[in-house]
Amino acid sequence: MAVTRRHLMPFGAQLMDDGRVRFRLWAPGADTVELSLRGLEPEEHLLMTPEDDGWFGIITGFGSSAYYYQYRINGTDYVPDPASRYQPETVHGASQIIDPGDWEWQDQDWRGRPWEDVVLYELHIGTFTPEGTFAAARQRLDHLADLGVTALQLMPIADFPGNRNWGYDGVLPFAPARAYGTPDDLKEFIQTAHAKGLMVFLDLVYNHFGPEGNYLNLYAPAFFTDRHQTPWGSAINFDDAGSTWVRSFFVHNALYWLEEYHVDGLRFDSVHAIFDDSDASRPPFFEYLAQEVRHAHGYDRHIHLVLENDNNAAYYLRPNPAKSHNSHYNAQWNDDIHHVLHLLLTGETAGYYQDYARHAINCLGRCLTEGFAYQGEVSAYRDGKPRGEPSADLPPTAFVAFLQNHDQIGNRAFAERLSTLCSQEALRAATAIILLAPSVPLLFMGQEWGASTPFPYFVDFSEDLSEKVAQGRLREFSRFPEFNGSRNIPLPHHINTFLSAKLDWQERDQPIHRQWLNYHRQLLNLRQQYIQPRLSGLSGGQSGYRLLGERALAANWRLADHSQLELIANLDDEPIAIDSSSAGEVIFTTDNAIADLRQPAMLPPWSVLWLLTES
Repeated sequence: MAVTRRHLMPFGAQLMDDGRVRFRLWAPGADTVELSLRGLEPEEHLLMTPEDDGWFGIITGFGSSAYYYQYRINGTDYVPDPASRYQPETVHGASQIIDPGDWEWQDQDWRGRPWEDVVLYELHIGTFTPEGTFAAARQRLDHLADLGVTALQLMPIADFPGNRNWGYDGVLPFAPARAYGTPDDLKEFIQTAHAKGLMVFLDLVYNHFGPEGNYLNLYAPAFFTDRHQTPWGSAINFDDAGSTWVRSFFVHNALYWLEEYHVDGLRFDSVHAIFDDSDASRPPFFEYLAQEVRHAHGYDRHIHLVLENDNNAAYYLRPNPAKSHNSHYNAQWNDDIHHVLHLLLTGETAGYYQDYARHAINCLGRCLTEGFAYQGEVSAYRDGKPRGEPSADLPPTAFVAFLQNHDQIGNRAFAERLSTLCSQEALRAATAIILLAPSVPLLFMGQEWGASTPFPYFVDFSEDLSEKVAQGRLREFSRFPEFNGSRNIPLPHHINTFLSAKLDWQERDQPIHRQWLNYHRQLLNLRQQYIQPRLSGLSGGQSGYRLLGERALAANWRLADHSQLELIANLDDEPIAIDSSSAGEVIFTTDNAIADLRQPAMLPPWSVLWLLTES
């Protein structure tokens, strides 16, 4: 039986049961607000009623589903609804009234999948297919289901200025980007993914709005505060006067995607750039957000919350038994394991890689068995400031591990993928570590077949702003030795930069790419067979590692069923002698690795073995 889904919000346009439409806008900086309705001849302007605490509202019989509308501030400035469900033209233009009840969902039996099932696949809708739409991406879901991933991590889809963007310059967080399709197209994509056993995660950006198309300062300057500064200017206001409604705006945004679009998980971008110095009378924003989400959705299906946090704040990942509410997050993206593996594979030590150069293999062992490499140690890259918190008590599943993602490719001057920066043997070894370790693995689109296409940063701003962005990129990369003064880096606003990022699906049929695809399928099949069934209820503090050489280690984990998982890896160009007493069954070995560990032996260069000892 089909169902409809709607999230009720205290703002925006809401179709009421009696056929009328309620509009509400928080505009504490405005003297007057009018509702401008398009679809009527002549265009109708309706004065909205001032309410307490800076709100304006109106309920009218004019307007219905598909009508276009704007707000007119102080009789002069037309602005879109900040809670717009869809922008059919541009982020500067009219919003469209959307009736969520018009879409009938067919996935009423979907309850998601438990966290231990998660294998993430990050993709950018605009470059995942030649067409760059939700509808075209839906046609590729069989490929992803056959690959063995279980959760699609969409890069931000909130509407942005222009026709192309990574998504981190969004300005209307409730509106799916019109460049990718309509709200119904997105719902069809999600529903089809569920039918194939795939979860869908959204990437949400709550640390800033994009530099073009954000009109909040015009009528709601209290949305921002000078108490904190970010790389994008004044911070979004989570703790100053008026912050109650700002916090509400973003909590409703998270609930909106979970309820109205039936997504399974949310990833929160760069939460270290979100500041909340609220007093003890209310919880910090991200604790409050998790509490509200868990309370609303913790009983009928699996909902997963993931952080990106350069601070390595482990307390977000740790349930607090002293609190009656559940306000923790499932996991954090673990940049540490990416950085140390990238260093070991490429030899690069500039930028943040410098923090891992002296004790690389030790950092890797710590990431594999304790979560973070930096758990309070001083970071040279961060000007000698301590970074991180102790994390060894957390289960490995509290960390998302990856060799590549959008940032780690696109924030390079020439946006090269790892497959162009290291040997094939090295990449095979690192891939086997990431995909079979107990941590939650993540692949970036095309990684599974060794895609050759880069993934450069791209935008479609106005001419002046585009030039400023391009100059900023040149200044940023001038600090890195591989840049070497080159001015031939891809310019973000050029259309060819965007087109170069589109996956070439025909590559999959070439022999070398087909080998990589089969390799990833093999590893993910082994994960599903041997690792995944033993992760439910996995606790922390049940793992360890020892060094076998300057670039070799052995790591072990006691899994939830009391079996022992062991990794032996040599990430060097030279062989190394090992003497293992393991009696476990070899469940995987790279092509050039030994499989008989009963006698002291030489472990070849760039070789990996995984062993399992049943309980």
